[in-house]
Amino acid sequence: MADVLGLLVAARDEPGVLYRLSETIFRHGANVTYVAGGAHRDNAAELQLEVAGAPDPQRLIAELEGLEGVTKVSIVPTFERIYGKRVIVIGGGAQVGMVAQGAISEADRHNIRGERISVDTIPLVGEDQLAAAVRAVARLHRARALVLAGALMGGDISTAVREIREVGILVLCTNMAGSVPDAADLVVSDPVEAGVMAVMLIADTATFSIEHVRGKRF
Repeated sequence: MADVLGLLVAARDEPGVLYRLSETIFRHGANVTYVAGGAHRDNAAELQLEVAGAPDPQRLIAELEGLEGVTKVSIVPTFERIYGKRVIVIGGGAQVGMVAQGAISEADRHNIRGERISVDTIPLVGEDQLAAAVRAVARLHRARALVLAGALMGGDISTAVREIREVGILVLCTNMAGSVPDAADLVVSDPVEAGVMAVMLIADTATFSIEHVRGKRF
C-alpha cells in the first residue's frame, strides 16, 4: 500500500480537531482510510491517520500543522506495513494457546521472507461473549482470518460466523461439538495445525487457497 500515507498527529484534546483535520484532507483530494486514537496526556492527544491519494504529502502536512489545535504532524509507517494482516484466535484458553503457537511459528516463516502477519488472541467463554467477539472481528482493522478454538460452540456464534464470512473474513475452527463447524470455512482437528493453516491461507508468500479446502475437515 505504497500510496497510503501514515500520519501521527499531536493535538489538543478538544472538540473540532478531528473535523478540521478531515476537512483539510478532503480539500486536498485525499481520503482517510483509517483513524485511531493514540496516547492521551493531560490536555494533549495523538491520532494516527492513514490517508490515500494525497497528491502533495508535504503540502498537506504543512497545512495540517497550521490548523488550530494541532501541534505536530509526523510521517509514520502504516499499521499495514508494520503489523500487516491479522489472524484472530478466540475460544478456550488452552486451545487458544495451541492455535497461537502454530500461527506464530508459521507467521515467523513468512515474515522473514518479507510478509507481515500478526496474531491476536483472547480466551473467552459463553455464547453471548463469543458471538459478540466474532462479530467484532469484521470491524477490526486488517483482520483477515479468525480461528475459533474450543469444545462446544453453536447458536448465535454460528450466526455470527456466517455474517463475518459474508464480508470476507476467513473462519477456521477446531473440531468441536455444536453447529460452528458447519458454519466455518474449514475445520482442523489439531489446534496447532489450525493456526498454521490460518496463516498459510492469508499469506502472499504461500501458495494455498481457501478454494482448495473450503468445507473440508482435517
